[in-house]
Amino acid sequence: MKFKTDENIPIEIAKLLKSTGYDTMTIMEQGLSGEQDYKIAKVCQQEERILITLDLDFSDIRTYPPTQYCGIIVLRVYRQDKLNIITTFKQVIPLLEKEQIANRLWIILISH
Repeated sequence: MKFKTDENIPIEIAKLLKSTGYDTMTIMEQGLSGEQDYKIAKVCQQEERILITLDLDFSDIRTYPPTQYCGIIVLRVYRQDKLNIITTFKQVIPLLEKEQIANRLWIILISH
């Protein structure tokens, strides 16, 4: 599996994924900071990468039909501080090998 972390995701998430053996790039590494969502989505399609984001726009299945992507993970956390996002994502990592992500939209909701 290959991942791309959006610019609103802490860099530590990309480092965490890389340390567990996943091919991971960030939006910033590619000079795509500030690009519109549709362009980010297109790059993810071309590179066959799963997008990880906090951007709720990517959860709109009419605009971004999951079947057209390698996967989209939208994190919805009550507190969007760096530590909480990292802690939340650490809980997701074991699921990556167990559950299908290809052509799916995952919305990870943590309300506390």
